[in-house]
Amino acid sequence: MGKKSTKENKNIYQLNRENLSLTREKASELLESITADRIEKIESGRSLPHPDEILTMAEKYKNPSLCNHYCSQECPIGMQYVPKVESKILSQIVLEMLASLNSIDKKKNRLIEITADGEVSDDELTDFVMIQDELEQISATVDALQLWVETMIINGHIDREKISHIKEEMNTAK
Repeated sequence: MGKKSTKENKNIYQLNRENLSLTREKASELLESITADRIEKIESGRSLPHPDEILTMAEKYKNPSLCNHYCSQECPIGMQYVPKVESKILSQIVLEMLASLNSIDKKKNRLIEITADGEVSDDELTDFVMIQDELEQISATVDALQLWVETMIINGHIDREKISHIKEEMNTAK
């Protein structure tokens, strides 16, 4: 059995592996396509993980938030375009979504006024930025809900095939 790490600044990949009580060798067996040496390089920060490695870790470690972490914190493109999504409990996600929807509902007429002419003038800019911020909050909450669903699927609490079947039925009904 491998020795337990005493390193203080462990990265998310090492923390996830250790939370599962896996040595690098056992993790390599679980991950199948990633060697123990490669895991050590990723965890020590000597090498950045590849997207396919992140997908494998997220699936096998049952933690889809690893994908968001990689995209929002390590991928050069994602760092510009992918926001960090925090894992939250369902009730918190729903309450945040309802608060954001209520807030934007009150501002929708102002958004129509601002954008009706296809331009945002200087005197409209402050309101426009505030509304844009509300819309970004809704987007972040949707992302948190998607992460919650993926976590429930990967842990066997929701059936992915049932979701796909329901979506197919909804698309057919449209």
